[in-house]
Amino acid sequence: MKTILITGLSILFMVTVSFKVLDHDPWPVPEKYLKMANPVKSDAASLATGKELWAKHCQSCHGKTGKGDGSKAAQLKTQVEDLGKPDIQKQPDGALFYKSMEGREDMPSFKKKIPDPDDLWSIVNYVRTFKK
Repeated sequence: MKTILITGLSILFMVTVSFKVLDHDPWPVPEKYLKMANPVKSDAASLATGKELWAKHCQSCHGKTGKGDGSKAAQLKTQVEDLGKPDIQKQPDGALFYKSMEGREDMPSFKKKIPDPDDLWSIVNYVRTFKK
């Protein structure tokens, strides 16, 4: 009986954890950002800036190539997304800009750390290089 109870509780725990890991609350983005075009051309200079800022501000959680496998990712309460996945890559540039600027939960806001909007747009350009 004790074994059945422990097995049942273990299964319940694993199912609960699995749902939490797989559960992604929608991240609403204001309409103005969904329609906002990236004003920074995705050229060599922008990608170099984006890569440099990525290494400094994003890589520790998102990983070198955006897979969500950064050195700090395991310490977070929420699962870090693989930014190369189609459901991320199909989001408009303005949505990625907004999410980087505002942040939520474990994702910090970067509007003070990276105050130049063109730099945030360059990060968006760099994230586009993670397409699968």
